Amino acid sequence: MASTGKGRGPLVADRRYSGREEAQPKARTRAPAKPAKKAARRPVKRRGLISGLIVGFFALIWRIVWGIGWRVGLVVGLVLAATTFYFYAKMPPLTDLLDGRARGSVTFLDTNGSPFAWRGETFGGQITADTVSPNLLHAVVATEDKRFYYHLGISPRGIASAIRINMAEGRGPFEGNGGSTITQQVAKLLCLGVAWDPTQWKDEAAYEADCRQGSLMRKVKEVPFALAMELKYSKNDILTIYFNRAYLGAGTRGFEAAAQRYFGKSARDVTPAEAAMLAGLLKAPSYYAPTNNLERSRERAAVIIGLMEEQGYLTKEQAAEALAHPAELSEAAQSRSGGFFADWVMETAPAFLTTETTEDVVISTTLDQRVQKAAEEALAFVFETKVKEGSKAQAAIVVMSADGAVRAMVGGRKIEAAGSFNRATQALRQTGSAFKPFVYAAALDLGWSPWDVVQDTPLTITTPGSGPWSPSNYDEEFKGPVTLVQALKESRNIPAVRVSEAVGRENVRTVASAFGLQSDLAAGPALALGASESTLLEMTGAYAGILNGGSSVTPYGINALTLQGETEPLLGAGGGIGERVISQKAAEELIFMMTQVVEGGTGGRARLPDRQVAGKTGTTQAARDAWFVGFSADYVAGVWMGYDDNTPLTGVTGGGLPAEIWHEVMLRVHEGVEPRPLPMIVPERPAPVQVEATASSGNATEKKRKDPIGDLLRGILGGEN
Repeated sequence: MASTGKGRGPLVADRRYSGREEAQPKARTRAPAKPAKKAARRPVKRRGLISGLIVGFFALIWRIVWGIGWRVGLVVGLVLAATTFYFYAKMPPLTDLLDGRARGSVTFLDTNGSPFAWRGETFGGQITADTVSPNLLHAVVATEDKRFYYHLGISPRGIASAIRINMAEGRGPFEGNGGSTITQQVAKLLCLGVAWDPTQWKDEAAYEADCRQGSLMRKVKEVPFALAMELKYSKNDILTIYFNRAYLGAGTRGFEAAAQRYFGKSARDVTPAEAAMLAGLLKAPSYYAPTNNLERSRERAAVIIGLMEEQGYLTKEQAAEALAHPAELSEAAQSRSGGFFADWVMETAPAFLTTETTEDVVISTTLDQRVQKAAEEALAFVFETKVKEGSKAQAAIVVMSADGAVRAMVGGRKIEAAGSFNRATQALRQTGSAFKPFVYAAALDLGWSPWDVVQDTPLTITTPGSGPWSPSNYDEEFKGPVTLVQALKESRNIPAVRVSEAVGRENVRTVASAFGLQSDLAAGPALALGASESTLLEMTGAYAGILNGGSSVTPYGINALTLQGETEPLLGAGGGIGERVISQKAAEELIFMMTQVVEGGTGGRARLPDRQVAGKTGTTQAARDAWFVGFSADYVAGVWMGYDDNTPLTGVTGGGLPAEIWHEVMLRVHEGVEPRPLPMIVPERPAPVQVEATASSGNATEKKRKDPIGDLLRGILGGEN
């Protein structure tokens, strides 16, 4: 219905629009409404049902994750803080962490006081990040953790990079590269604070393997420990622990020991090239040890020199200089000599001062490195020039002075790892004819003359329980009547047996045992032919007793044993000259007889051009062992040759290759040594005496007894053969 305009107000619609128009001026009094106008023009987006559900679902998930996440994060943070504080509270003073070895070391010094071998874990002494060479500090940081000074003990970036590399190379995420910071590596070296306990681990190797495992759980444990270290110690303190505890190959613990072991100098003085080589050992100490493979160690050092240049620790010129002049090993590290000798000394000294020592021990020894080098070179020369290529035959050498001081020892053709089988001291082998001098020593000590005559004729001896035994000569010939000089010179078996039976086997055993042959000597008549076993060291020591005038000798290698840093020795020399075994006259006559072995007998290849020498060859049954042992006025030397599995030698006797090795050794040993005559007696020829052993009893009769001493010294028992 239309409005008439009388008495009525406007319609509702009119009022609504009228009211909006009236409100408009009020809005203008407010702040500028540009944003409001803009918003008013933007159309409102409305989500559909499905998109709204999806957004709502993810918003719900986010709220749940966030709600759980911050709570878990809080718990983890609290646990991390508590664990870090726990480790922090337990950490000892810095000085208590610098030498963490469970056992000590043994350093061997030669006769000149120079080190030549090490056993155990060598610790060269404490160094710090402030005293070590800056070259070494920079090499370690550049190689192991270039952000060391900027992180708080862990490097998430480094760990992530290591995981990526490991997985790209087909390994597990925590196998191979670990991405550990130097602080984390120190945490491993400290075994996260767990001390060595022999009741929990089989041995130290198992303990260290557990400390170094790279599992995820181990990585998790490293985090609070590393944080605690960063809170407890300064960066330099952490480096100091690292420098002192890192294992660097060849039994060295810490950079000071490694620098001394490889370069013969302190870690305070190493050059950039030497520092790079030492730092390179951290990745794989045994693999990159320069004593193991110098070229491989140098290649690793070249990589580190590049890193030092890249990070600004070396100029381009310094890096070029280091690459052009790589690190050189010290003479002691190069030679690797004396390892068998060191092993022998470790066996002879008390275990609590050697293999089981918890102290650092220094042993001054009798080893002469000049003589040791001569022995090693001589052995190598003969095998290179006179033994067919590929031969597995072995050899051993011992050189000593007349008083038993061992000057050199070669336990095998190759210089092997510590603890390897030492054929000079551990191989018990039949001595063969090298035993015969002790038969004649017994006879001479009873008053026999070197010119006495013995029959070299067929002989059969019957021993109760063993039946008849008929020895033969090596050449299968019989010479008839021969003097003792000729019998020994030509190493004739039957005369040696006849003499042994005449003087009595017990007398021969007594003389041989007193001279130092400690093994169970044969009881039968084959005693005279070297059927008993002995070591090369024992045989050489026994011959030394002949040289020194007939007194027993105990071979020794220790002059003094002291604790590192002390001067008062705990042990002195462990051997030397003992009691008299035979008279000096008998010893000097025997020396004369043994010179004839070299001058015109089986040992002719051992002859030296400028001095008197004496010795004896030895070849056992089926040529399984070949010996030559002898002496000059200055040195006694013994050589053994054979196979480890007792295989017979082919075409080798004691007068062959062993005599040639002995000759080469003594030629080199005597370079620069003034010739001296042997202490021997050349006896006048008395009226000859013939001696025969009976076939049935082994006792002796004498014929044509023309010297008056024989009536007093030679008992007559039994009948003729």
